[in-house]
Amino acid sequence: MILQRYIGISVVKGWLLVMLVLGAIFGLISFTQELDQTEMDYNFVSAAIYTLLTLPNQLVNLAPVIALLGSIVALANLDRYNELTIISCTGFPPSKLIAALALPTALLMATLWGGMEYVTPQLQLAAEQEKTVLRERNHGWIPGGGVWSTDGKRYMHLWRMTEDNEPGNISLFEFGESGELLRALWASTAHVEKNRRWLFQNVKEKVLVGDIFETRFHSELEVANLWSREELPTLTLRSDSMNLSILYRYTEYLSQNGQPTDKYLNTFWQRLLMPLTVGAMVLLAAAISAGISPGRDRSFGINIGIGATLGILFYLGTQIIFSLGQLLQWSIPLVALLPTLVILMCAVLLLRRLRW
Repeated sequence: MILQRYIGISVVKGWLLVMLVLGAIFGLISFTQELDQTEMDYNFVSAAIYTLLTLPNQLVNLAPVIALLGSIVALANLDRYNELTIISCTGFPPSKLIAALALPTALLMATLWGGMEYVTPQLQLAAEQEKTVLRERNHGWIPGGGVWSTDGKRYMHLWRMTEDNEPGNISLFEFGESGELLRALWASTAHVEKNRRWLFQNVKEKVLVGDIFETRFHSELEVANLWSREELPTLTLRSDSMNLSILYRYTEYLSQNGQPTDKYLNTFWQRLLMPLTVGAMVLLAAAISAGISPGRDRSFGINIGIGATLGILFYLGTQIIFSLGQLLQWSIPLVALLPTLVILMCAVLLLRRLRW
């Protein structure tokens, strides 16, 4: 039990070390890029705060590499001072070595799932909103020309979003089967209710009656099947920054309205299965560092080099698999799971050859 705890703590320290190193590197790169965008009230300090708030989401995306390198660093360091050799000579079986890594790995996986749902999207959103206000002084105007949504026959454009997530400056256009415009309306604000119902306020509406558009004015007008209140704040974010639950519900909404879902569905499954990839990476690191074939003769630096190479190969291989999956129209969950299965198979194969 003491040896298992010692190994587990060593691995956690390895993860933290690699996370700090990668965080410093990617944080510096991001901060340098933000300095090129300073404008108006968005200054040096604001760029630093923005970098710190967005860095957790970057680190979450790097979690498989952090797990791999951190585990290799920790176990290779134990092997460097012959601690693993001494541990194995005490009769400590490989199964207990894997068990020693299981608890911290499970905690890391749970932390990743919780962070992707409750922490990093909120930090990313807060950073983006504050940056927009400071750089544009737009008081809620959505950067990049606003946000569009369509279900094939209805197009809606949203210009503004208040701090309370109330949409404003809204345009909506509805088309018929043959592509003719049937209705167009403009609203100053809207109150988002349950079941994706919006209550438009101060509405100017043009409706096709016969061959003529009639203009009507409404103090309030209800429109169904639009964005939900939970989705609104994250629509200005990239899909890899959204909450898992919101990303899933938004994908369902797009599917029900006949819109393309591949982009969001791919991101959802990749992020949902990422903690499983982390677990497979830790298992692979254990196989690499605990002495496969001539393992005891390898230097600490060679182990780190192997880990860095595997991290690069994992990233490139993942991109190739995802691209092939989209090209060949494979099942999206299967494509997202495939890199994890490949890593797991390699880890099991190496562990079977383990000299312990």
